[in-house]
Amino acid sequence: MVIHVGRRQFIAALGGVAAAWSFAAHAEDQYPARTVRIIVPSSPGGITDLLARVIGQALTQSWGQPVIIENRPGADELIGTEAVVKAPADGYMLLVASNAAITAAPNLHSRMPYDSQKDLTPILMLGQITPVMVVPASLPVKSVQELIALAKAKPGELNYGSFGNGTYPHVAMEDFKLRTGTQILHVPYKGATPAITALLRSEVAVLIVNMSSVDAYVKAGALRIIAAAGAERIAARPDLPTISESGVPGFSTGGWWGLFGPAGLPGPVVDKIRADTQGALGSPEARTLFATNTFQLMRKTPEQFVQFIGDDLGNWARQIKAAGIQPD
Repeated sequence: MVIHVGRRQFIAALGGVAAAWSFAAHAEDQYPARTVRIIVPSSPGGITDLLARVIGQALTQSWGQPVIIENRPGADELIGTEAVVKAPADGYMLLVASNAAITAAPNLHSRMPYDSQKDLTPILMLGQITPVMVVPASLPVKSVQELIALAKAKPGELNYGSFGNGTYPHVAMEDFKLRTGTQILHVPYKGATPAITALLRSEVAVLIVNMSSVDAYVKAGALRIIAAAGAERIAARPDLPTISESGVPGFSTGGWWGLFGPAGLPGPVVDKIRADTQGALGSPEARTLFATNTFQLMRKTPEQFVQFIGDDLGNWARQIKAAGIQPD
């Protein structure tokens, strides 16, 4: 009799454990069960914002749950990134950020509110761009050499825009100044959109930016592209020389973007977000965004993405030191 009762209790216990396992598995299978927010740590209208919205739209359709894009610009992308770092590790707050927040900021700020290698879960590398050097159409400059000549004729009178301290347009232009011996003043803005607006108003004389962000203004005759800023010519503009080819040998810059979550994000949730985001990058809207060929998808495994981040931290450290930029 005693054995019989124990056997029933044992079976009941097994049933309870199985139910718990089933509930946990069901919860993972049901992600997301509510609204997901993607934080963009820069202003609306820039490539980071556009990329996040393309992803969010596709995920909303595939998940059947709202995916809301929330812009939190400021402090060189630190404010929005820190919000995700402090969020619960449940997958309901994610981050689409550029290298400015992940690999540049740690080399530019002596007091960081997070450790980009420890406090975030890298989910997927989204892609990278080859930017261009742009000037207002009203500026009497049609080539890199003409820009250099004008800057040397008017030392300290020209200025350049950036998306904020430590963004690739900032570090790249400081490198450009160092290589060319020019004096061009830095004016930081809170994201690509206000920097482009300043360029259109001739408040700044030059900006390094993604080609797709200024293509419409170039076609309208308001802005002029004078060179590609990467290591190679852009496939969509094979006639456009690089800055390196234009008399500044060795110059090259670019930006990359990734999808992140807070540290400790459960593996099954990470895998689902990664797989579904890869599907989102194949949507018609995403293909339209990438159509300029200045944005390249990067197929990296999670391990390769982590390694890439570590390597890029080292690259930024070397570039910032060479440009003479001191951490604040």
